[in-house]
Amino acid sequence: MRILHTMLRVGDLDRSVNFYTQVLGMRELRRNDYPAGEFTLAFLGYGAESEHTALELTYNYGVSSYEKGTAYGHMAFEVDDVYAACEQMKAQGVKILRDAGPMNAGKTIIAFIEDPDGYAIELIGKKY
Repeated sequence: MRILHTMLRVGDLDRSVNFYTQVLGMRELRRNDYPAGEFTLAFLGYGAESEHTALELTYNYGVSSYEKGTAYGHMAFEVDDVYAACEQMKAQGVKILRDAGPMNAGKTIIAFIEDPDGYAIELIGKKY
């Protein structure tokens, strides 16, 4: 058993694909349009879906934003250097929710950023 994908609803598919590919280095793996259902799905990831978990971005025609609710927490991405990643992302105009630094009551270096739809993303320093 394995996780296949995580799905997020987005208000502007191209804007979100650009964020995940240009800022977080993912590739668009495939895109499927369903005109009869009035939605489009884009799958992104760091490798083939047969071997890696993907991120599914769902765009419902005509819906530009969603309420996040209180159940959603965040997605986490490992980066080599959290401080450098935050500086690079700031330069790209990414909203930083929590600057890079040690986690509360721990030593792991983390930061939080926000994607174009307001979803929180944690950056966690690679442990060597």
